[in-house]
Amino acid sequence: MDPETSRPPMVDDYMPTFYVGHHEAGRALPISERTLRQGQDVGYDMLTSPITTPHFHSRVLSLLSNQLELYKSADSSSNELPPPILPPFNSADTPLGPGETVSQLVGYCSSWIDLGSPDPLISNISRQVLTMEVAFASFCGVTNIIIPGPRQYNSSTATADGLARYARAVQEALGVAGYVHVAIHIPMYPQKDSTAIPLLGDMKPFTRAEYISDDSDEDEELFDSWDAWNVIRSVCKYNSRLSVALAIPRQLPTEALQSRWYAEPLRLLSFNASTFLKNKGGHPVLGKGHQTLISRYMRLKHAPWLLLCDIGPIPDVEPYEPYPVADGFPSPSVTTDASGAPMPQVADLNSLIKRESQNSKSKAKDQTAHLIYLRYLQRNQPPRSVIERFGSGYQDYLQAPLQPLADNLESVTYEVFEKDPIKYDWYERAIALALTDWKALNKPTSSASGAVVLAVAGSGRGPLVTRALRASAKTGIPIEAWAVEKNPNAYVLLQRHNEEDWDNAVNVVKSDMRAWKGPLRRSGKTADSGSSEAQLPTYGKVDIIVSELLGSFADNELSPECLDGVQHVLAPEFGISIPSSYTAHLSPVLAPRLHADISHRAVNDADATDTPYVVMLHAIDFLATSVPDHPRIQQAWEFVHPLPAATLELAEARRQGGVSGGGGGSMAGGDGANEHNARYSRCKFVCLNRGMVHGIAGYFETVLYDGRRKSATGEQVGEIVELSTRPDTIDAKSKDMISWFPIYFPLKNPLHVPDDAEVEVSIWRQTDDRKVWYEWIVEAFIMTGPRKRLRVGISDVGSSRKQGCLM
Repeated sequence: MDPETSRPPMVDDYMPTFYVGHHEAGRALPISERTLRQGQDVGYDMLTSPITTPHFHSRVLSLLSNQLELYKSADSSSNELPPPILPPFNSADTPLGPGETVSQLVGYCSSWIDLGSPDPLISNISRQVLTMEVAFASFCGVTNIIIPGPRQYNSSTATADGLARYARAVQEALGVAGYVHVAIHIPMYPQKDSTAIPLLGDMKPFTRAEYISDDSDEDEELFDSWDAWNVIRSVCKYNSRLSVALAIPRQLPTEALQSRWYAEPLRLLSFNASTFLKNKGGHPVLGKGHQTLISRYMRLKHAPWLLLCDIGPIPDVEPYEPYPVADGFPSPSVTTDASGAPMPQVADLNSLIKRESQNSKSKAKDQTAHLIYLRYLQRNQPPRSVIERFGSGYQDYLQAPLQPLADNLESVTYEVFEKDPIKYDWYERAIALALTDWKALNKPTSSASGAVVLAVAGSGRGPLVTRALRASAKTGIPIEAWAVEKNPNAYVLLQRHNEEDWDNAVNVVKSDMRAWKGPLRRSGKTADSGSSEAQLPTYGKVDIIVSELLGSFADNELSPECLDGVQHVLAPEFGISIPSSYTAHLSPVLAPRLHADISHRAVNDADATDTPYVVMLHAIDFLATSVPDHPRIQQAWEFVHPLPAATLELAEARRQGGVSGGGGGSMAGGDGANEHNARYSRCKFVCLNRGMVHGIAGYFETVLYDGRRKSATGEQVGEIVELSTRPDTIDAKSKDMISWFPIYFPLKNPLHVPDDAEVEVSIWRQTDDRKVWYEWIVEAFIMTGPRKRLRVGISDVGSSRKQGCLM
């Protein structure tokens, strides 16, 4: 069945849902049921609400003033007095209360507090305010709360201390509300707004002179706001209820910083009026860069909500008064971007919207113009790619690698593999090229009939067998097909396919490929001259071995060991292995979501941080920058098939204990028979921007068949068929292939990388002749001189020995 036609309906038409909220920084009046209805009537999904009132604000400021006066009037020892304790709320202090509508509200904590203040009095009172607000909102049933971000983000001494205090206050707030999700409202990068009006009643101006530092006004750098967020979430131990409310600026930062925020747990994207541009009709629109950013961020597994901040009040709609709902069908003048280029138009415009479009001046003042525009973007999101459609729900979902030798796979597992629209087409191409070349080069075959003997080692449910038969039919070159499978359940299905689909053209064998002796031939000699016609069986050779034993890191499902074990049946001079080679590739990544998930698992599973996971990497950021000789993703090692006969002979000698020189086995244990499949690699990566290494992303590339050769005239002829899972080469080699997700090697503790650093990854493929496992270390260095480096960090050694793949 064609996977494209069998896909459930509406999947291709999927568009991300935009949940849009409304926020007013100066909102003082309670959110009534009528206000909520008004917001819903015009198209908002949620509203923010202050948790406390100006009455409470005044009480706190009075308490602060009284305490400061006490310090002034008393002697210096009064500074040792404990700070005041805020009294509990009274009914005038908060607009919130339990009820049915509270679930539609997002609590917004007071922005006039200063959690990171260098003045211990102000920071203490601010912390009390935050804790009281979060606790009461949780009591009322509010499930989402936004906390304004820290005041400064740079790494000066004063600010660094303030970030620690801020982070500690957030950690405490998370502890008093066990079910509330907290989002830190933080800009993509620090921006100084000279036109900003000081917040009325802000606590910061009350900071005492002795606590004001001269270095608090240092210039802030592009990654400083991310750095501040990293401090906060690290102190809070990657709490799953802590996320980011990211303020999107009018001028977007570099692609590197956009990618960094993409990897973080984004709960909200906030936009204020200054983020938008005006088109020729005077309507708010977003530039192409912002549209691309929204489309990208809304592809996250958990798409962030959108929050419109201070773009005007909610229209005061009278009961039963018709009002144009922001449904994504704006007038043509609204859907022109800032450059004046018309954007795609939507047919069947709502009649009310048409009426509104008659007067562009009135629409320019439309209080829902920003919302209408966001709804328009929602309806015009680009379609998902093949990989996005297939991987929906799998993004950042951790899975333990398969144990195909130790376990018999279920049919549904095979079925997932077989849905790949590319892999089997490429295998068929490779087989067809190999057959064509075999005939063109006039190679002798291993069958008496002259047919090319082809064996599918590890046939599963038979897709490669089908493709081999199809390649034979297309090229007109006959084959003698053998299907070898150890899974007794899949063996039953292979027999049925042979009867119903393959016209009994396939020899189906139930055997581990390593124990298979080869195609069965009958000898003309008798076992005993005096006996009956009983004949001794003999076994022939195979011309082409086809397998799909590759894992996410190429060799992690023991393809090398399996193909070593079956190589004895391959024709020694002309035999072909498909695949003929494969390489493992890696890169250090920032992956906070995966780290949080694995840390949570580690509470009950001591080996969670030492397990390499198969995962569709999604919300990650590549830390390395591609520079000459040091690309972002680098090759670790390679395996080639078939192996030289001498290598296999040495392995067999070790297995039999007959190693010349009296060898005593490998360091990892065992006799060293599989030592030729051990590997080691050390890769250096250049990281221009600071970050955290949470783990190593692993990919692979494989050459299924390389038919390139020199012609008689010296020209290169022939083709090469390759597969790749590397994000930078997959489109060129095997676009839309979905069979393999990447592998992820986690670090137990994240490794901090400073700006302009070098990261070195050491990784080993180890074996003790019974199983195969990996070990890995990550180190960070900075240059302190022309040829001198300083190691600034090193990870714990990761080792998957306990979870090694059994041979």
